[in-house]
Amino acid sequence: MKSSIEIVLRQDEVHNDLRIKSECANQLRIRKEEITAVSVEKRSLDARPKVPIYRLSCNVYVNENPPELKRIEYVNLSDTAPVVHIIGFGPAGMFAALRLIEHGIKPVIFERGKPVQERRRDIRNLMQEHNVNPESNYCFGEGGAGTFSDGKLYTRSTKKGDVKKILRVLNSFGASADILIDAHPHIGSNVLPKIVVRIRETIISCGGEIHFNSKLTDIKYADNKIQSIVINDTEEHECGSLILATGHSARDIYNLFNTKKLFIEPKPFAVGFRIEHSQEYINELRYRSKEHSHNLPAAEYSFTCQSEGRGAFSFCMCPGGIVVPASTAGGELVLNGMSVSKRNSRFANSGFVVTVDEKDWSKEFQDSPLAGMQYQAGIEGKAFQMTSSQRAPAQRAIDFIDGVESKELPESSYIPGLESINLNNLFSKSVSTSLKHALQAAEIKMKGYSNGLLLAPETRTSSPVRITRNSETRQHTQVQGLFPVGEGAGYAGGIMSAAIDGELSADSAAGLLGISL
Repeated sequence: MKSSIEIVLRQDEVHNDLRIKSECANQLRIRKEEITAVSVEKRSLDARPKVPIYRLSCNVYVNENPPELKRIEYVNLSDTAPVVHIIGFGPAGMFAALRLIEHGIKPVIFERGKPVQERRRDIRNLMQEHNVNPESNYCFGEGGAGTFSDGKLYTRSTKKGDVKKILRVLNSFGASADILIDAHPHIGSNVLPKIVVRIRETIISCGGEIHFNSKLTDIKYADNKIQSIVINDTEEHECGSLILATGHSARDIYNLFNTKKLFIEPKPFAVGFRIEHSQEYINELRYRSKEHSHNLPAAEYSFTCQSEGRGAFSFCMCPGGIVVPASTAGGELVLNGMSVSKRNSRFANSGFVVTVDEKDWSKEFQDSPLAGMQYQAGIEGKAFQMTSSQRAPAQRAIDFIDGVESKELPESSYIPGLESINLNNLFSKSVSTSLKHALQAAEIKMKGYSNGLLLAPETRTSSPVRITRNSETRQHTQVQGLFPVGEGAGYAGGIMSAAIDGELSADSAAGLLGISL
């Protein structure tokens, strides 16, 4: 017999298997010896009580064993296996490749950036010397933008694909088993690179191919069918099926589509800044007590409101994290956040953004499908001009609200450095007004929030362009065999949703070849 129940435990009990079993027995009013197994399905921290508690959703098995999970097998591909090409080795590309191997299809992957070990050097150079390598940075390279991030695995895309399977795969490659049950799972920037390397090694050992420093520069098609791809302007490869998983910062791909008259369209996204506080402040805000906060994980928060007709929200909150430069070209400045698995930095940061759409860019960029991208690039270029480096324009939130430059700035986690600048001059008046009102609304809900430090800009919340595809075949609306996927195509927003989209598109590519599991 299986029973599904919820139990409540203290922080010091939550990892004690005997205590979990005893509490399940007490709730079911049976002897704990009658319980064959307990499977914790979900674990969440509830900070609402005076003393925070953990809620565990459990499946309790009495006189029977839990069903065995089907193990995912990645077997060696045959010498005659059909081939599907993949552009990009971020979450969408990686999980598309793994899924193709399950189908018995050989993935041939081209990644514009470097392997993760070499990529570290370019990121260090960006942080310390302010030199941007346009092919190897926080966004481009093995593992994509997610490799050097907090590795947040929380998604609302639960109806679009098998979330639990994605988590099981990540766990099988080295992620903590905690991700299988935590309400807001994460991996950490120190662990993710190792997982990415293991995925790469598995793909290669099964017979797949991965080519680094290999940038897609052309797509050739005829009679509405893809024919070949060109890599680094010189290598042409015949291609019958292409999974395009380039990420939301690959502006050259959007330009390529626009030049070749392949249908794309602008889409709304969001802009603003990273807001940084001490982690101690966030802990006290959430847990309401210094005493309790010492024994609990680094606290996080989320915020949403409507502000002057725009959606405003916190984004990619990084407890115990740092702010990093995510620029992908010279002459631009973009910020992001990251955390290691322990989330033990003294700082917490989050994106704080408002939505923008065609009303914001139509006057300047007219009806171009690249209008949103050009608007986004304009903000990033202007931010760079403010400091002429990867130093971040920064301002105290209260001073931004009051419209005055900050006379002094607090300590920050941002390694390239800060420069005190009135951020009202970075955004349009309409966007600045919406951000101000949203910060004031956040201050009402979270007293002391406006004491935070703003670092700008946060602009790459999602793709400003959608590469349109058929909802059923998942192929581009004009080109058979071309599968736009993930964040870069405008159909995902994070590691999990991108991975799911990659898997589903791999299934569609297999279907085009007449293969199904």
